[in-house]
Amino acid sequence: MKDISSRKSFLKKTALALGGIVLGGVFLRNIFFPKSNSDQSNLFNKDKSSMIANGILSTEKLGFQWPTADPFLFCVHHEDFYPKGNSNSGPEASLSGRDIGQDFTPKDGWRMYHGQKVPGFPGHPHRGFETVTVVERGLVDHADSQGAAGRYGGGDVQWMTAGAGIQHSEMFPLLSKDKENTLELFQIWMNLPARSKFVEPHFKMLWSEQIPVLDVKDSNNNNTKVKIIAGSYNGTNSIQPTPNSWAADPANEVNIWILQLDPNAEFTIPAMSAGLNRNLYYFRGKGLSANGLEIPEYNRAILESDKDIHLVNGEEEGKILFLQGKPISEPIAQYGPFVMNTQAEIQQAFNDYQRTQFGGWPWQTYEPVHEGKGRFAKFANGKEELPS
Repeated sequence: MKDISSRKSFLKKTALALGGIVLGGVFLRNIFFPKSNSDQSNLFNKDKSSMIANGILSTEKLGFQWPTADPFLFCVHHEDFYPKGNSNSGPEASLSGRDIGQDFTPKDGWRMYHGQKVPGFPGHPHRGFETVTVVERGLVDHADSQGAAGRYGGGDVQWMTAGAGIQHSEMFPLLSKDKENTLELFQIWMNLPARSKFVEPHFKMLWSEQIPVLDVKDSNNNNTKVKIIAGSYNGTNSIQPTPNSWAADPANEVNIWILQLDPNAEFTIPAMSAGLNRNLYYFRGKGLSANGLEIPEYNRAILESDKDIHLVNGEEEGKILFLQGKPISEPIAQYGPFVMNTQAEIQQAFNDYQRTQFGGWPWQTYEPVHEGKGRFAKFANGKEELPS
């Protein structure tokens, strides 16, 4: 029997905490975008004297949820230093004192999120956008309402187009029982244009062995690794994303990179078209400068897209997430896990989910973990794929 009672308790508790409602067994809440989502495009229209450095429009300290700009909707950096795992792939540690079902406080360096026994995000719906999940350390177990499944991590990326609607779970199994389990991932939400809001749901695996990673040496032979998750750099293209993604059209100039800079390394982000939304997230290191402006650790810098941005790293290794894209520039209506163009479409999403559950939930639990499996993907058509 599925763990329905615990799921209802979790949903009600979450909805209460987030000021939302429970509908059809799922919590929904209204999420207002950070000001930067609407303000960044206006920055391009300001007098050039408002810039704080050549090519740098502004900087700001990052919190748990990172502000983004069209075509991106949301970004969060999960970094959790989990203890040894137990026989259920959960933490070998007491959960006492944690707000189970809504545990976002980094107590002892880790969080359970919405998980009851295993950290992560039990089954929940999406419609009208995409998730790009970049797992640098640790593992994620995927399961969805189409019967698809997967386990990925250690540099892998899952690109999922929710389209017309899907339920999925994202659990973080703690497989090591003799040492600590560290998880580090980014989840990035990317919008879909109106013409793609109701496409068939689909996901694609970008295995770490296939993702281009370039070594770029500066004049002093210091190295910068450029991991190209989307877009291109210096003639090297990423793996193609899902076919209906905004990133699938090169004209939209979507780039998702992770930069790893050696101490004192120099690297230039090349100028591209004017009017793109371009954000640099400096999430590890000290002493980075961009076109001569110091960027504090764990800060975002909003960049002009038609200017070269010359980076000079400090005395320790630095890491940067770089997001860029042509804005979709369509109205956005969002309520919790649904991102549409109008409030009428949001209401339709409510009604459709209540009626169909976006295909239901074929798993015995809303927190499925794929015991005994290595990295793999199984798709809705039954095809299985392993890293190569």
